[in-house]
Amino acid sequence: MSVSREFLDWVLELLAPLGAVAARRMFGGYGLFLDGLMFAIVVDDVVWFKTDSQNRERFVSIGEPPFTYQRNGKPAQLNFYRAPDEAFDAPHTLKPWARSAFEAALRASRAKSAPRPRKAVD
Repeated sequence: MSVSREFLDWVLELLAPLGAVAARRMFGGYGLFLDGLMFAIVVDDVVWFKTDSQNRERFVSIGEPPFTYQRNGKPAQLNFYRAPDEAFDAPHTLKPWARSAFEAALRASRAKSAPRPRKAVD
């Protein structure tokens, strides 16, 4: 797995209207972060956006596949789906997809930081 610098720079330029998107090297590709939350990954010059129950159907309905990889010799899947090619026509066509992914990252972050119910003590 690899990512060309030219592709990564182009994607970051297209995502600039969202804000200060940062790329961090990880797992043979890059994680894309906005406000400290990872909302996309770039692997093999392909962008994958974070999904959850609220935005996943949008990707599924147009036939975009989930990100899969091999773990212990078996396929594993992450909650990231391939960004549609037509989204990269211009920043204004990419922004709604990226915003949706960032909102999924926000929801995941809130769920992780929500207080857990205390166990009853007898």
